[in-house]
Amino acid sequence: MVAIIDFLFDAFARLSSRAYGSAGVTMVEHMLQTAALAEHAQAADTLVAAALLHDIGHFGTDFPWHRTSSEHRQMLRRRIDRHHEQAGAQLLQPYFAPEITEPIRLHVAAKRYLCAVEPKYFDKLSSTTRHTLALQGGPMTASEVVAFEATAYAAQAVTLRRWDEQATVPGMKNPPGEHYRALLQRLMRN
Repeated sequence: MVAIIDFLFDAFARLSSRAYGSAGVTMVEHMLQTAALAEHAQAADTLVAAALLHDIGHFGTDFPWHRTSSEHRQMLRRRIDRHHEQAGAQLLQPYFAPEITEPIRLHVAAKRYLCAVEPKYFDKLSSTTRHTLALQGGPMTASEVVAFEATAYAAQAVTLRRWDEQATVPGMKNPPGEHYRALLQRLMRN
C-alpha cells in the first residue's frame, strides 16, 4: 500500500517541470500551493490531502509520462475534456477514503458550479481555465446546480476549488512535497 505514496512522490519529482497553464508556476508548485492554502485554513487532514492531490490526474491525461517537455500549451489545443478529475479520483480510490477522492472528483464540477452561482467567479479564471471550462460543459444549468448541491462532498469540492484558483503565485514558498508524506501514509486505507 505504501507503494502508492512512493509512486505519487516519484511523479512529483519526475514531472516537477510541467507548467500549469499560463500561471507562471509548475503543476507540482500549484498542487503544493493548494495544499499549503488548505493547511493555512486549518482544513481537515483529508481536505489537505485532497488539495495536494487534486490535479494528479493531469499526469496521466494531459502529460504523457514519457514526455519531458515543460509546455502546457497542449491543453489550450484540446477540443475535448480529458477528465483529469475522474482519472485522479480513480487512481486514488483504492488507497484513500471518499473524504479525499470525492473532492478531487468533484473539483471540476465545483468550478462549473461557482461560475453558475457566482457570476463574478468567471472573471477570476485564467485563459487556460476558461478554455477548459468550455470543454467541461461551461457554467452549470439550474438543474445541475441543484443536483450538485445535493451531492456528498460538494461543499468540500467548492472549498478545494477556491484554493485551486488561488494557487498560482510564482515564487511562493511552500512546504516541499515530502512534508505531506506522513499525512498521506496516515490517511491510507488499511
